[in-house]
Amino acid sequence: MKKLMAANWKMYKTAGEARTTAASLAVLTADTLPDDREVVIFPQFTALSPVADALRHADGYSVGAQDVYPAAEGAYTGEISPGMLMDCGCTWVLTGHSERRHIIGESDELAGAKTAFSIKAGLNVVLCIGETIDEREAGRLGEVLERQLAAGLAGVKGDAVPAAIAVAYEPVWAIGTGKVAGPPEIVAAHVLVRQLLVARYGQVGSAVRILYGGSVKPENAREIIALDNVDGVLVGGASLQADSFSRIILA
Repeated sequence: MKKLMAANWKMYKTAGEARTTAASLAVLTADTLPDDREVVIFPQFTALSPVADALRHADGYSVGAQDVYPAAEGAYTGEISPGMLMDCGCTWVLTGHSERRHIIGESDELAGAKTAFSIKAGLNVVLCIGETIDEREAGRLGEVLERQLAAGLAGVKGDAVPAAIAVAYEPVWAIGTGKVAGPPEIVAAHVLVRQLLVARYGQVGSAVRILYGGSVKPENAREIIALDNVDGVLVGGASLQADSFSRIILA
């Protein structure tokens, strides 16, 4: 199973800046990308085609979108379909990211609809789940992860698993705050996610990649990736610079 090293560039970079960063990443890892690494870059919509073009000949790299709407076309002002994303060179999409849930107000059910529709349309999906600090302190970690995972995978059949789906555990309190869940906390959460996946899909659930996200940096990436049931990382701020993210990729 290859480690999935994912970069979420959020609402940063012009198309030109994104192209330059992607091209620099490809150069920095051209002869050193390990065979057990797979890299996905999630830029903003306006940079999808430029980034896909910059990575066209970079082995081990793919491009994904940060969001999608669960319809092929229609009167959905401001939205974008899986087909449009694939036309820009995407093979992946994020669903359920905490910033979509807590800032935009997306429900668990909408995250699930996006996940199922995207997979049926031919995209691979990284489904994001995670608890707030209030939920953690109230002892609700298991309840939250079970609820988000059940809704997020409600329309995903076992024959789509594990090739088309990865799950990113991102404790909301550790995203962009500089705080990182300690190894025991990460392991405990990932074990729980693994148990939920196996309970849902049987043995194939053991092959679904589970990523950790939340203030991942070059300095802590190696330790995090080495933990049990951590099959990669979803990186925010530290992925915005080619040098920084290349060090995480190669950790």
